[in-house]
Amino acid sequence: MADIAALTDIIEPEAKALGFALVRVKMFGDSDPTLQVMAERPDTRQLTIEDCADLSRRISDRLDALEEAGKDPIDYAYRLEVSSPGIDRPLTRIADYVDWTGHEARITLAEKNADGRKAFKGDLAGVDGQTIVIVDTQGVRHELDFAAIDDAKLVMTDRLIAATVPLSAEGAEEFEDSEDASDDAQVEG
Repeated sequence: MADIAALTDIIEPEAKALGFALVRVKMFGDSDPTLQVMAERPDTRQLTIEDCADLSRRISDRLDALEEAGKDPIDYAYRLEVSSPGIDRPLTRIADYVDWTGHEARITLAEKNADGRKAFKGDLAGVDGQTIVIVDTQGVRHELDFAAIDDAKLVMTDRLIAATVPLSAEGAEEFEDSEDASDDAQVEG
C-alpha cells in the first residue's frame, strides 16, 4: 500500500497553491485502488466542481512528473478521486473538532480504551490540547486522545444541515429543466 504520509507531503503544497486546506489523503480498495483526496476552501469549508477539477489536474501533473523522474510514490494502477469533505465530513485534524464542537459525531479508536470501549457517538464538547471531548447520548463525558482515534466523522442531523450553507444553488434550475426534458423524452419514446 502507498505511503500516505509521503503522498500527503506531495499533495498538500498543490492544495495550498490553490488556497485550499487539505482535509484527508486516503488510499482504499484492493482490486480497484483509489487515492482519495479531500480538500476545502478555508472560508466556505467546501469546494466547487471547478475547484475539484483544478486540484485533480495539479495532483495528476505532480504525480506524473514524479513518475517520469523515476520517483513514483504509487507503483501500481489506481484512480484519483478529489472531493469536498461533504456535510457528514471526516474529522481528521484537531481544528475539525474545535470547529464542529456542539455537533454529533461518531468516533472509533484504533484500540479499546481503559473502559474497554472502542466506539463513541455523541456531541463534540471541545478540545483540550490533544484530547477530544465527546458527551455520549447518556450524558457521559469521554476524553479521547487524538492520536488514538482511528476514524471520526460528523453525523448527519438537522442541526448540522442548518449549520452548513451550500456555496451556491446557481444553475439548479437548469439542471431541473434538463431532468424534466429527459423525463418527457422517456415518456414520449
